[in-house]
Amino acid sequence: MQLTLSIPALLFPAISLTMLAYNARYLAIAALIRQLHKQFEETSAHPLKQQIHQLRKRLGIIKNMQATAIISFLLAAVTMFLVYVELNVWANIVFGVSLVFLMVSLLLSLVEVQVSTKALGIQLKNMEN
Repeated sequence: MQLTLSIPALLFPAISLTMLAYNARYLAIAALIRQLHKQFEETSAHPLKQQIHQLRKRLGIIKNMQATAIISFLLAAVTMFLVYVELNVWANIVFGVSLVFLMVSLLLSLVEVQVSTKALGIQLKNMEN
């Protein structure tokens, strides 16, 4: 396959949008943690402890999602440089690694959605009781 500058450049908007979505998740979790902190200070209820555990897990996943997306973005930029200086073999390798990091980031996003759903289930169960 002939790699041109336009192929890795196509990743830039996709990765940028992905990182915006990840950042929005992070900000939402940060606000939730602040809210739960106030509730926890008032009462250290068991459901709150479960939520805190889930939030800690989600924060770790989101950190890794953001890191892999950033690496993917950086490698796409490196690929464009390598194409520019006509190191096509290296450009193909780096671009492939960039795609792998993007896929890992998306898989982590899927895991985070699953954990988030579980956390919401805990909240709903608590409200039902």
